[in-house]
Amino acid sequence: MSASQTLGGASRCGWVLGPSLDKIIKNVAWRKHSQLVSASKSALDKLESLSDDPSDPASCSPLYGLSSSDADLLLQPLIAALESAYPKVVEPALDCAFRLFSFGLIRGCEIKEDASIIYRIIDSVCKCAAIADEAIELAVLKVLLAAVRSPCNRILGDCLIYIVRSCYNVYLGGHSGTNQICAKAVLAQMMIIVFTRTQENSMHVDVKNVSVFELLEFADRNLNEGSSIHFAQTFINEIMECKDSPFMVKSPTELQNGSEASEERPDEESRKSVDESADVSEYSTIREDGFMLFKNLCKLSMKFSSQESSDDQILLRGKTLSLELLNVVMGNAGPIWRTNERFLYAVKQFLCLSLLKNSGQSVMSIFQLLCSIFWNLLLKFRSGLKSEIGIFFPMLILRVLENVLQPSFLQKMTVLSLLEKISQDPQIVIDIFVNYDCDVDAPNIFERSVNGLLKTALGPPPGSISSLSPIQDMTFRHESVKCLVRIIKSMGSWMDQQLKVGEYNPTKTSDNENMVESPNYHNDDAINADFELHPEANSEIYHAATLEQRRAHKLEIQKGTALFNRKPSKGIEFLIKAKKVGSSPEEVAHFLKTTSGLNESMIGDYFGEREEFPMKVMHAYVDSFNFEKMGFGEAIRFFLRGFRLPGEAQKIDRIMEKFAERYCKCNPNSFTSADTAYVLAYSVIMLNTDAHNSMVKDKMTKADFIRNNRGIDDGKDLSEDYLGSLYDHIVKNEIKMKPDPSAPQSKQGNSLNKRLGLDGILNLVWKQPEEKALGANGYLLRHIQEQFKAKSSKSEVVYHAVADPAILRFMVEVCWGPMLAAFSVTLGQSDDKEATSQCLQGFRYAVHVTAMMGMQTQRDAFVTTVAKFTYLHCAADMKQKNVDAVKAIISIAIEDGNNLQESWEHILTCLSRFENLQLLGEGAPSDSSFLNTSNSEHDDVTLRNVNYPSLKRKGTLQNPAVMAVVRGGSYDSTSLGKNTPGLVSPEQINHFISNLYLLDQIGNFELNHIFAHSQRLNSEAIVSFVTALCKVSMLELQSPTDPRVFSLTKLVEVAHYNMNRIRLVWSRIWSVLSDFFVAVGLSENLSVAIFVMDSLRQLAMKFLEREELANYNFQNEFLIPFAVVMQKSNSTEIRELIVRCISQMVLSRVGNIKSGWKSVFTVFTAAAADERKSIVLLAFETMEKIVREYFPYITETEALIFTDCVKCLITFTNSRFNSDVSLNAIAFLRFCAVKLADGGLVCREKSKEDDSCSQVLNENSVDGQTCTDKDDYANFWIPLLSGLSKLTSDPRAAIRKGALEVLFNILKDHGQLFTQPFWANVFNCAIFPIFRISVDIKDSGPLHPEGNVWDSETSIVAAECLIDLFVHFFDMVRTQMHGVVSILVGFMKSPGQAPSSAAVAALMRLANDLGSKLSEDEWQDIVLCLKEAAGSSLPDFAKLLKTMDSIEIPDISQPDNEMELSTGRGVNNDGSEDNNANLQTVAYIVSRMKVHINIQLLVIQVVTDIYKIHWKSLSPNIVTTVLGIFSSTSSHSHDLNSQTSLLLKLDRACSMWEISGPPLVHFENESYKSYLNFLHDLLVNSPSLSEEKNVEGELISVCKQVLQTYLECSGFEYVSQDKPRANCALPLGSAKKEELAARTPLVLSVMWILGSLGRNSFRRHVSELFPLLVGLVRSEHSSMEVQRVLSSIFQSCIGPLVCK
Repeated sequence: MSASQTLGGASRCGWVLGPSLDKIIKNVAWRKHSQLVSASKSALDKLESLSDDPSDPASCSPLYGLSSSDADLLLQPLIAALESAYPKVVEPALDCAFRLFSFGLIRGCEIKEDASIIYRIIDSVCKCAAIADEAIELAVLKVLLAAVRSPCNRILGDCLIYIVRSCYNVYLGGHSGTNQICAKAVLAQMMIIVFTRTQENSMHVDVKNVSVFELLEFADRNLNEGSSIHFAQTFINEIMECKDSPFMVKSPTELQNGSEASEERPDEESRKSVDESADVSEYSTIREDGFMLFKNLCKLSMKFSSQESSDDQILLRGKTLSLELLNVVMGNAGPIWRTNERFLYAVKQFLCLSLLKNSGQSVMSIFQLLCSIFWNLLLKFRSGLKSEIGIFFPMLILRVLENVLQPSFLQKMTVLSLLEKISQDPQIVIDIFVNYDCDVDAPNIFERSVNGLLKTALGPPPGSISSLSPIQDMTFRHESVKCLVRIIKSMGSWMDQQLKVGEYNPTKTSDNENMVESPNYHNDDAINADFELHPEANSEIYHAATLEQRRAHKLEIQKGTALFNRKPSKGIEFLIKAKKVGSSPEEVAHFLKTTSGLNESMIGDYFGEREEFPMKVMHAYVDSFNFEKMGFGEAIRFFLRGFRLPGEAQKIDRIMEKFAERYCKCNPNSFTSADTAYVLAYSVIMLNTDAHNSMVKDKMTKADFIRNNRGIDDGKDLSEDYLGSLYDHIVKNEIKMKPDPSAPQSKQGNSLNKRLGLDGILNLVWKQPEEKALGANGYLLRHIQEQFKAKSSKSEVVYHAVADPAILRFMVEVCWGPMLAAFSVTLGQSDDKEATSQCLQGFRYAVHVTAMMGMQTQRDAFVTTVAKFTYLHCAADMKQKNVDAVKAIISIAIEDGNNLQESWEHILTCLSRFENLQLLGEGAPSDSSFLNTSNSEHDDVTLRNVNYPSLKRKGTLQNPAVMAVVRGGSYDSTSLGKNTPGLVSPEQINHFISNLYLLDQIGNFELNHIFAHSQRLNSEAIVSFVTALCKVSMLELQSPTDPRVFSLTKLVEVAHYNMNRIRLVWSRIWSVLSDFFVAVGLSENLSVAIFVMDSLRQLAMKFLEREELANYNFQNEFLIPFAVVMQKSNSTEIRELIVRCISQMVLSRVGNIKSGWKSVFTVFTAAAADERKSIVLLAFETMEKIVREYFPYITETEALIFTDCVKCLITFTNSRFNSDVSLNAIAFLRFCAVKLADGGLVCREKSKEDDSCSQVLNENSVDGQTCTDKDDYANFWIPLLSGLSKLTSDPRAAIRKGALEVLFNILKDHGQLFTQPFWANVFNCAIFPIFRISVDIKDSGPLHPEGNVWDSETSIVAAECLIDLFVHFFDMVRTQMHGVVSILVGFMKSPGQAPSSAAVAALMRLANDLGSKLSEDEWQDIVLCLKEAAGSSLPDFAKLLKTMDSIEIPDISQPDNEMELSTGRGVNNDGSEDNNANLQTVAYIVSRMKVHINIQLLVIQVVTDIYKIHWKSLSPNIVTTVLGIFSSTSSHSHDLNSQTSLLLKLDRACSMWEISGPPLVHFENESYKSYLNFLHDLLVNSPSLSEEKNVEGELISVCKQVLQTYLECSGFEYVSQDKPRANCALPLGSAKKEELAARTPLVLSVMWILGSLGRNSFRRHVSELFPLLVGLVRSEHSSMEVQRVLSSIFQSCIGPLVCK
């Protein structure tokens, strides 16, 4: 052990004190400091005898292990050495003190200003700083920092401040720059130590070392003497890291005593004594010391120079140091500053006041420090200092930012740096907007910041004078753009953070409170600063909807305020209408009194208006003031603070009158009446103007003022002292009314100042170089301080937090315009790589935010701007920044593709143009080289372009495509430079070629990556992407001069990439692609259309590789474009190509085709109807193969496919090119039927019938009759049968007849497979329509020239086939009896003889073959149909007769010459024209009468035949119906022959037209004959029924009618017995003789029937018949047979009666 180690004895303190005292003794002058030497030696002797307290050395105080008395004895020499002021003695003493504090040997003391030994040491050390020695200064700093750092002692407030002041003095008066830097560093380290302990409320804390380099950021860089900063940093680190105390080295004695375990005990005991044994007051003492220190620092920072020494640099340095230390404190402030009311109060009342006072300093370092402190406040205290930040932000930042013309370079750079920091913190950016721009009572900080950055980015306006150099201006521009980029980037980061939180919290409620989390900031200091809200802030978590309302409310208020400042009445009206202000005068007055931004002059003008409502508002405004106990002058001054008096005297008069009333009301004893106050108020206003207006030369004296106011108090004078004091008050202190805003950029600042009462103080601090905190200025500062206090205590100051990303929509609405302008202008004007890179990043971030927020307009604006800056539309002018813009476009597409929507079009347009430039550079032939040529020339052009030279290799080339690109065009032009006249110089082309090398930076990989990346787009984005790509491709292909296929090929690639997406998404994609392929496939450019169809074929072949499940329709949707183009294209080549493509797909992918068959058959159906024979034959060839070889494939999915197949075959039957095709198609239809019957068509899923089959049946239903069935596969027959049914209307006889035969053969051959319900469907859907169509054909006349063929041939075949089928399957189809009979009856009603005869034969066959099977109802149905046939034409026939009655027919008995005259005048004679028309009408009527009579006769014939054969099967009801048919027909025929005039007209007309007349007599004869025979047969065969129906009476009645008609025809008029009878009869004419001959057979039948009556029957009716028989005797007859039969009746019937 060395000698130095043996000094001081065995105690630990002795190990430190012994060597130091020994050194002091050696260095001291013994004679001069004999007492010091003596005391030191005594201390050394004492140390030799001392050892540490063995029980608890750590509890000893003030020295470790020693008693208090021993400590005093040992420390006295140390104090004496420090007070000696002798450097060689002071230096070891300081070193000893440092080691005592650093090693914790001085412990357990509360050091304060008292007589304690430790305080004396501290005091002595501080005084040593006055010694003019650099080493001593450093040693003093070292000791003081060690003392403050020591956790074993607590330095209380005054002592702590004393230490700080001492270091402060070392900094201000240090002998070297290094020492001053060390002093500043020591002070900063002390601040960190003290306030870290304050934060933790403990002496034992971990403290970080101060960074000296960062400490010198704002000031004192000039003090750096080479390595001063490094030295100071090492100096601090050594003090802070001094842990090797001497008691860590164990003496042999300690080791022997086993004291090893107590090495760390002193520190542990100390910690226990402080942390566990201390009470609450001790905890608060630590914070109290911190509070006091902070308060004193703030006060130090607010010291200003006196008027005598305005340029006091020492004071300025002290102020700067104070601000630096406050900056350190705020930079390291912990949560206690935001949660402890007292500390927050200190920040508000002291620090904010310091910022306010120092804001007027012109020293740059102070301004920088203020900005740094403000940054810390904004970062950590924004929730608690909302109002204060709202004041300082405009004061410190916006004021400088908005100064564009004459800014201080360093000051503005500081502001821009601060804004960059702010903009890098996403949460701060959001909070600023939410709490200020959305708050009615706060300035629009975010909006003004963005607009200020825009102004800076744009630079000084053109023509303005600026103090900036070009370099400074450019620096400002770039920095402002950088800030804007950081802002939009932060918005995007915050948005991504919130959306990510939302994704991780899928169960979040509609309240967004669960989403409020601390985002990850770029600054670590902000981690704990985010939403740590304290009670004073009344923080609330708001949703976007609430903030939207707040923002809208603020915008409405601002709009109303702006309108008020132009037209006050309009503004108030607007605000009331918008419900932003109440409609009562009191509410309007309150608004005018409290709202910021209102023009004070406009308020005064509004108060002075004559209208009733403004006057009420003025009265309410005045009444809102309380002038109680206010002096008159003070009251006027207070009253006029809020507005400017108007200039018109009458307006002032009204306002002052109301003021006087209010003042007197508040102070009733002030004046005799309100008139006195009114006059005096007016006089004070005049005095104020006179005294303070520089234009007034002769000022009013006090005597003048007193004289002017004599007698105003109700005839009395006011006190001269009162008036004199009022005069002095006004003259000395002007009544100032607030000035109008002077500049647009300061309007918002002025309104803010008005709201906060800052007009005076801001005027003060902005205009004066240095503020003197004296007099009125001090009053203003106190006033602002009071306002701070008032605002901090108001409960309505609420700090809003929001986590809903929707808030960004409102932020973007504010900032997108300025950002777009700033980025665009900078990108356009600057070629600086960093600046352009920043702008492009800004565009990318802006697109990201606007795209994610769904803001289409803003997103498109940013994307379009970037796209324009690519300069791909004018490549000759491209630069590196334009290539970077292309890269940005690609990045945007990759990063934000899911939200680009319509913006994809701009991006894909750029890619298209980029690819075009690449091809030009590589020398590849243009697409137009083969798209614009005919097919025959295509090969030649391709060969010519094989050796197309590369532009990059060849240098220049006068190629049209190159020239067009070099000339360029607008961004929106589809073709570049085609219409621009003029040649392109070689220099231009060379410049363009050099630019092409720039494009090599972007390879094909990047270009193709976008399209490959489409696989990762979401379902909405891929649809938008494909839609945009289709549009771009359409523009490429439709280019009249340079069509291209780049986008089309990429479209095919994208379809390939995305073909594996889910069906729903792919269906939406294909919906877009389908429309595109159809549109381009119908293009007039044949080459383009062929290329598109081939591309579609490639996709289809690829798609058909995937198998499709049943009941899906995706294949059909995919192939629809083929069908649509096939149907609409006018190009033969395209249609033929489509047929070949479909044929290829069918033959190669037949096994995978499912729903695609529908489109396949649609294409072939269109081909079958094509005008080109080659297309028809090509399609039919494939169709034949499909039916013969692949029939099972087309029938395994659904009935609709089979329907389409049948429709296709039927369409082929209509082919006019080749009859073999038509007949083969019909044969294939029969083949399909055979397959059906054999079970070749299997409907795999029965559930499908409910949908597909019913749809088929509904499509083929006729006249609203719906076909439905439940058979497994029977419904497949319906399309086939209904198709053949329609073929029966084909105009070609062979096809018509073949279809008819095939249809009924199929039904007859396979009808046994059908159920009864399905037979009903077959009749309704296939059979009945045939005969309806046939009726239409027959009724259509000349429109169907082959209709007669149907009548003569087809009708007979159809009727025979129908009855044959009906009879064959009667048991299954008997329910269709009515329809079948109706059809046959319909044929009977046709005008042709053959159909009618065929119908009669068919009906008779039906009755004969099925007679025994028919039920009574079925017989009844047949008879009723016949009855309906007989009666259906009667209404129309009656109309014909009426028409005939109205026609005048000339008499044919007139002379021939008159007839010639009347008929031979031609068209020149109007009467002749009428006659011709009448004759044509008569001819038509005659024709229709013949048809009508024929129908009646056929009905009678059928009824007669049926009754004769089946009379036994007919029931009485049926007989009654038949009786009615005969009766009505006979009556009808008799009525016709009874109309003499009609008969005469018909006879004339027929004679003139030389046509045969209608067989009316024959009709009557046949009707009565059938009727008589029926009655006679009924009388004979059915006596009982005859008796029931009185058949005998009816028979006699009919006989009488016939006989009477005959007598009338013979000229014998039958009259009753009581009338006279004619004496003679006229001879009969030829016509009557013919008629009589025609009626003779009927009369013979009557007489035969009468003769066959029984004797009794004849006797009963002889009285009625005898006169008629007598008449026959007397009449003339055409045949002797009548007389013979008549004789027989008299002989056999009458004779016996007479004889009896």
